[in-house]
Amino acid sequence: SHQAEADKVRQVKAAEGEAEARYLSGLGVARQRKAIVQGLQASVSEFSGEVNGASPKDVMDILLLSQYFDTLSSVGANSLILEHDPATVANLQHQVGESFMTGNRGKRDYFE
Repeated sequence: SHQAEADKVRQVKAAEGEAEARYLSGLGVARQRKAIVQGLQASVSEFSGEVNGASPKDVMDILLLSQYFDTLSSVGANSLILEHDPATVANLQHQVGESFMTGNRGKRDYFE
């Protein structure tokens, strides 16, 4: 019947529209991540150049600590309690650094 055919066309068009929306959303997320990485690279280069003796690792440590405090602030708004003594922050920093190094080693092994 004509009604059944019209319903089928509507469903197909809706599915195509949803697929396109998801694709565009993925492109937006990819561009956002790329912009974040470019911003971090610029920050690391600028800070390292302006502060004598500061290595890129020092800058990333500061950025990580800053992110941690931002997380505490936003999570604190939801009344969740996290440990935040210096040893915990240092441990978190170490764990994140190790995971980056492990991830980079895995990529290097995969591509070699």
